[in-house]
Amino acid sequence: MSSHGNASSANDPRQPAAAKPYVAPAVAPQDLPIDYAGFIAVIFGVAGVMFRYKLCSWIALIFCAESLCNMRNIETDLKQVTMAIMFSIMGLVTNYFGPQRPSKQS
Repeated sequence: MSSHGNASSANDPRQPAAAKPYVAPAVAPQDLPIDYAGFIAVIFGVAGVMFRYKLCSWIALIFCAESLCNMRNIETDLKQVTMAIMFSIMGLVTNYFGPQRPSKQS
């Protein structure tokens, strides 16, 4: 132990005086990872509105809730989540309260 000298004792993490608090590096908003739950919510919300699939609208609403819970950047993620919520609610309203689909007759 004496062969390492004084240099190793200054960098020893077991010494409380040498411990430094962790500071997270600053990341630019455009460099943040993609919010996959929000993206999937938008896709299912659009499919629910366009193709009038109730299941897609419900799945979009579930992914919206997941995206809200895991939101990292409030400014950029909130825009995507609100758009996905609007699509999913619009799909649910048009599916349940809109005009019925014409039934196929053979």
